[in-house]
Amino acid sequence: MRTDMLSRLLALLLCWLTTAAAQAADQTDALREGGWPLSNAEYVGADTCKNCHQAIKAHYAHTKHAIAFERNPDSPLEERNCEACHGPGSAHRDNPSEHDSIVAFGQESELPKAVVNGQCLQCHDGGERTHWDSSIHDANELMCSDCHNPMARFSRKGLQRFSSVNATCMACHKTQQAEFRKRSHMPLLEGKIACVDCHNPHGSSTDPLLKADNVNQVCYTCHQEKRGPFVFEHAPVRENCSNCHKPHGSNHEFLLKVARPFLCQSCHSHSRHINDMLPAEATPAGPFTDARVAGRSCQNCHAQIHGSNHPAGVRMHR
Repeated sequence: MRTDMLSRLLALLLCWLTTAAAQAADQTDALREGGWPLSNAEYVGADTCKNCHQAIKAHYAHTKHAIAFERNPDSPLEERNCEACHGPGSAHRDNPSEHDSIVAFGQESELPKAVVNGQCLQCHDGGERTHWDSSIHDANELMCSDCHNPMARFSRKGLQRFSSVNATCMACHKTQQAEFRKRSHMPLLEGKIACVDCHNPHGSSTDPLLKADNVNQVCYTCHQEKRGPFVFEHAPVRENCSNCHKPHGSNHEFLLKVARPFLCQSCHSHSRHINDMLPAEATPAGPFTDARVAGRSCQNCHAQIHGSNHPAGVRMHR
């Protein structure tokens, strides 16, 4: 059994090396078909790069990428060293003032997004990145280096260019950042949850980059008790949690979109409810509000608003 396991591992390793070599060759062809100064560039080796970039070379030796290459010495990309990511360097060596003579990462890059991201995708492809193409981030021309720093030292945090995953997201998503500071909010600022607990920044088949098939499935990851199915269902709850709740933050308790009872009244008429059972002066808006309704809401009676299995629960009372 152990021999079979080793054989399988060796087969997987051989498959990975073959795939990496093919991807490296494909990427080189793509660069040369682009019509940029590096179209006819050749690989010159890391020693040539080190002649000018000594400090960067010294820093690179301690990065996560360098360590990964050291652990895979037979990879064709490892042999190219700097040029595994930056592409063939002869055009840059001959004319270093031309910014598009080599693949650069970050704001200084002048090459098309597809070319720069293609360098990363030589290794970082598939898995959670399966839906990157046509995702909202891809459509908005984001580069991998907008969120990741390929020259970061060893880190478990995904090589972000910022202090954390959340800070990386909020560099662009200012509206959501403001919502997290509202009175009722997801505990993101408290460090109990992160953007990537609900979203996959590399793409998803579900908007907005959700990690599940729909909004409710994301919510049920934590709120299992609301999942159901229930004998007596509340249709808006079953349809979409965001019918009543704002996912990031709200000025109303429980992340509600509107304060109670106004949220309920946006769907339910006043028929058979408090306005018909009490005289006008005894309603919450009247001068002599009845003690049974003062400062209260629909849920004082309809407590199981997400659904009920109780035999008498057709009105969500219990």
